[in-house]
Amino acid sequence: MLYVLADYFRELLARLHMEWLVRLLTQYIDFRAVLSIVLSFAFVVVLGPRVIRRLIALKIGDNPEFYNQTLNELTAGKRNTPTMGGILICGAVLFCTLLLADIGNFYVQMALLCMIWLAVLGGFDDWLKLTSARRKPGSREGLYTWEKLLFQLGLAVILGLFIHSHGAHKLEADPHHLNQMSHALNLPFIKTWSWDPSLGTYVPSEMLVKFLTLGAGAFVVLTVLVITGSSNAVNLTDGMDGLASGIMAIVAFAFMILALIAGEEMRSKFLLVPYIPESDELAIVAGAMVGSCLGFLWFNCHPAQVFMGDTGSLTLGGLIGYIAVVVRQEFLLLIIGGVFVAEALSVMVQVGFFKATKKQPGGGRRLLKCAPVHHHFHLSGWTENQVVVRFWIITVVLAALALATIKVR
Repeated sequence: MLYVLADYFRELLARLHMEWLVRLLTQYIDFRAVLSIVLSFAFVVVLGPRVIRRLIALKIGDNPEFYNQTLNELTAGKRNTPTMGGILICGAVLFCTLLLADIGNFYVQMALLCMIWLAVLGGFDDWLKLTSARRKPGSREGLYTWEKLLFQLGLAVILGLFIHSHGAHKLEADPHHLNQMSHALNLPFIKTWSWDPSLGTYVPSEMLVKFLTLGAGAFVVLTVLVITGSSNAVNLTDGMDGLASGIMAIVAFAFMILALIAGEEMRSKFLLVPYIPESDELAIVAGAMVGSCLGFLWFNCHPAQVFMGDTGSLTLGGLIGYIAVVVRQEFLLLIIGGVFVAEALSVMVQVGFFKATKKQPGGGRRLLKCAPVHHHFHLSGWTENQVVVRFWIITVVLAALALATIKVR
């Protein structure tokens, strides 16, 4: 909104000798991205107490129940802690995006669609689960897994088709094929740019143009895997005070940097990564995610005053997956979000191993004491704070490693 207003009143502000304000709000995306961190943090911290009191008044409290008696005893103190706090995070991201980003930007519009879609899905699931006691006996306690997955897949297919189509439209008007990058499969250690001495500039590499450019079908499949997988992985990670919110703040900050690189031609060429015109506006969305997660951590740190619920976890995971797809850094998401990946894999391995050994004498066996893996460490003797802080540290190291590998191609 401020971007549009500053551009619209450019001449008036120039007459008032306020060209600096126009430049700050229209040219320096870095400034708006950092400002989005500050404003979203303030949004959550200021409104947090009021929202928490309202959730308590509505008795929207969580009652964690695990298939492990020891874990149920360890988490007994969390009962009736208000949840659905993800509305704070979603509200902050929405507010800062509308205020600071160019809302005419295609990628920003798709980010808003992604966030609202998943926030409604997660919110509806939370509401069903957390208000089941006040409704008639036998009413459902939440959305079925296949129902949530169906809506996630539907969103991912829509986003994949729209993003690919937008890139194809740009490519038609691009004689130098720079927008070939928007369909590129960006693999680690492979250059997406090569120097053309005859033109005296960088051009898309021959390998990218011939072998690593995805068609619509392959692009949509990859988008579905990334957005759906990321959304559910963050949801599985949200099981300890401050765990998901702290990790997501780190991951979103890394992708704020990657969006600033991908959307600026000189930066992307220098670092040999795909150049995606207009994608740098997503740095404002990522920055808002950073600030809102830090603000939420103010109330979510141990002992938590509020949980984000599916409203927050499904939305944050899907949104970071969407940004990774747009800036063509899906594989870096696997590294930066390594903890999220480990959490999801631990559940799949645990379930798979249990089913594979179910017919053996004594019934199914388990590789871990409890899945997701953060519960395994908790039951192994780590305190909850130790698990959370150590997983934060691992994420910082993974983010630094991933950003360092950008130039190694």
